[in-house]
Amino acid sequence: MTGITAPTTLATLTSEAVDYPSELEGDIVLANRRVRIRPLRRDEEEPLRELFDGLSPRTRYLRFLSPMPKLPDSVARTLARVDYRRQLALVAEYDNPIATEILGLASFGALDDSRVEVGLVIRDDWQRQRLGTELVDRLLSAAEARGFRQFVANSSSDNVAIRKLVRGLGEIVSTKISAGMSEFTFVRRRTK
Repeated sequence: MTGITAPTTLATLTSEAVDYPSELEGDIVLANRRVRIRPLRRDEEEPLRELFDGLSPRTRYLRFLSPMPKLPDSVARTLARVDYRRQLALVAEYDNPIATEILGLASFGALDDSRVEVGLVIRDDWQRQRLGTELVDRLLSAAEARGFRQFVANSSSDNVAIRKLVRGLGEIVSTKISAGMSEFTFVRRRTK
């Protein structure tokens, strides 16, 4: 038997554990408050539950496309099962005088070797302050650094805010609408 090893392929890379991507950590200032953005750690479900508990029923529906009164354990586990290569989530946190508040979550999960499905949710009292735009922009950059070039989002057809956000960051290349639900594929707009 020789010492020849198989070439490294995308499949090989995806099966290896990737270290926590600390390069994705950073602070931003919104509404005169410093907000920390960081990758969700593997199996870190508690921030997801805290965020979900702080969402209005309407925001829960718009993000999860279901009127869930409580975040199911299976959904929390799925979102927290990050590998930093094919599944990644970024959380936004704010340190108030009493505790750290979870403000938002942007995540992606690979659909294949070039496309990821993206999701975003921002706590109601932090919406319309550019936090979603910041999170998604950083998430798309991280996805592109990992070789993904197309992004798929699913939303209710009446979710105008997510379509506006996507149009600000990218260009929609296809849309499918069925039973009040929209699936759109977009690519990132290149800056000149």
